Amino acid sequence: MSAETAPSLRRPGRALAIWWIVAGAIGWTVAFLLYHEYIGQLTGANALISCSISPIVTCGPNLLTPGGNLLGFSNSILGIVLFLGPVYAGVSALATPHGLRVWFWRTYAVFVTGAFVFVHVLAYRSVFEYGSLCPWCMVIWLVTIPLFFTVAGWTLRAGVWGRGVVRVGAGILSWLPLLVIVDYLLIGVTAQLRLDVIGSLF
Repeated sequence: MSAETAPSLRRPGRALAIWWIVAGAIGWTVAFLLYHEYIGQLTGANALISCSISPIVTCGPNLLTPGGNLLGFSNSILGIVLFLGPVYAGVSALATPHGLRVWFWRTYAVFVTGAFVFVHVLAYRSVFEYGSLCPWCMVIWLVTIPLFFTVAGWTLRAGVWGRGVVRVGAGILSWLPLLVIVDYLLIGVTAQLRLDVIGSLF
């Protein structure tokens, strides 16, 4: 294989591929539950698993807001469709001995980055505009944040975006647990200070 064509094929490690499959499966399942909750809010049907924990930690106020239907339909539909992406990426990485082409990994990384930005926008609006936290939404946040850092770190380190940013990717993967925890804390502490989430549970 020539030097020109070699970078067009990439394959992440087994552990990373399995994590993407697990993350996609969790995200898809929760998006489905969120959609069922959304339908329940519209029709009065009971949810498969209730996500109403307290006046602040509940799905209802968020699901029917403009932010919960950003494109004119429930955001959960986006999750049901797009969380199949990590599953496909992980399964393909395990099944194809030579990996997938650069354009696929770039597309995958762009979509995951979009999801990362999207969940932070929703987290901001939940805390500062709607004054409530949707439990199923928070599970999706918990999955999407480490999914983003692993995808960004691996694609950068693997040279998918060019050789000049390989060290950046290696740095992201080296500091992965800390980056994820800091992001979680940023959202969690902000929500607590703004809404007193813990106080609402008692």
